[in-house]
Amino acid sequence: MIIKQLTVFLENKTGRLNEVTQILGNAGINVSALSLADTSEFGILRLIVSEPEKALDILKQAEFSVRLTDVVCLSSPNAPGSLARALDILSAESVFIEYLYAYSMDKKSANIVLKPDNIEKCIEVLQAHKLELIRASEMYKI
Repeated sequence: MIIKQLTVFLENKTGRLNEVTQILGNAGINVSALSLADTSEFGILRLIVSEPEKALDILKQAEFSVRLTDVVCLSSPNAPGSLARALDILSAESVFIEYLYAYSMDKKSANIVLKPDNIEKCIEVLQAHKLELIRASEMYKI
């Protein structure tokens, strides 16, 4: 149930995001999901990729500041209130969400990548409430 996410710290300058995607593409690594946030000094690129360990190695070799982070991916109905329901369940069980990002491949469902403060408890709570978690093998196929 745990998914490995790449976190890459990027200089705020033109071409750095493109460089990362080119390196991954040239290595045959597929990007399933990504999020980019910026600060005044740098950007934080979060990626779910087909081969996280390989991506970590090649980006380090290219002198990027990169690390692997454990996250959870929840599949939720793509309908109003679905995300709020899941977050209410986690909040009621005192699971703090540090950040999340989501994407939808169709009108039926949305995938939500969650970075909780306690990943084991998050998984336990979501499973206890019969919410669908995406396995790493399924995520990397997307």
